[in-house]
Amino acid sequence: MTENAPELPTIKQLFDLSGRVALVTGGSRGLGREIAEGLAEAGARLMLCARRQEWLTPTLEEMRARGFTVEGAPCDVAIPDQVQGVVDHAMSAFGRIDILVNNAGLSWGELPERMPLDKWHRVLDVNLTGAFLFSQAVGREMLARQHGRIINFASVAGLQSLVNGPHYVGYAASKAGLIGLTRELAATWGRQGIRVNAIAPGFFHSRLADAAIPLAEPRIKTYNPIARVGSPGELKGVAVFLAADASNYITGQVILVDGGGTIS
Repeated sequence: MTENAPELPTIKQLFDLSGRVALVTGGSRGLGREIAEGLAEAGARLMLCARRQEWLTPTLEEMRARGFTVEGAPCDVAIPDQVQGVVDHAMSAFGRIDILVNNAGLSWGELPERMPLDKWHRVLDVNLTGAFLFSQAVGREMLARQHGRIINFASVAGLQSLVNGPHYVGYAASKAGLIGLTRELAATWGRQGIRVNAIAPGFFHSRLADAAIPLAEPRIKTYNPIARVGSPGELKGVAVFLAADASNYITGQVILVDGGGTIS
């Protein structure tokens, strides 16, 4: 007599984040807000942080008006005490953190020979060290429960550079480093129930990217299989996938969302 095959989970179950808690850095606007909204739409409760309270407060009010459960706190992700304060706030409010999205980031456009050292340090401190600090602080909580999902927002700039610009040496270095951090954390924590992956977007309209898009868009339109800049809503589904049980057998990977630009 053969044993009955295990019942397969439904698609709704695989993408359901009900009861889970997601912490999103840089979640007050732009792509971070889109990701936060996607996670909340899938059922997650949210802890958002942003550098400025004036960015954060209206987002919290608007999300609560939509019926989402959301807390927030201002935070400079490069300052360890502030990072720990956000984690403590989330733990006090929700008692757990299931999902961490390291989205906070900035850039400084300049040729390498003219890059100010203070700007180099600031970009690396926010984009890479900030992701490490949050991963470390949240990782301790996840390790205690032997369960967690970390999603790092990298960039195609960490994999591919353009001869004619835009030139942002600190940003490119930080995103390449973030890809390495993703793989190292995935390898180190995988057997403790923590999955770590990265999303590497191409060009999407945002406050950060809009200054560079005019330089990149002609190449995108000429060479990309999908010949346009990314549209609103085309990232949040990927984030929900990586946060949910649908991706339970995926770790240490970088998912490119770039219209196929890196294959041409």
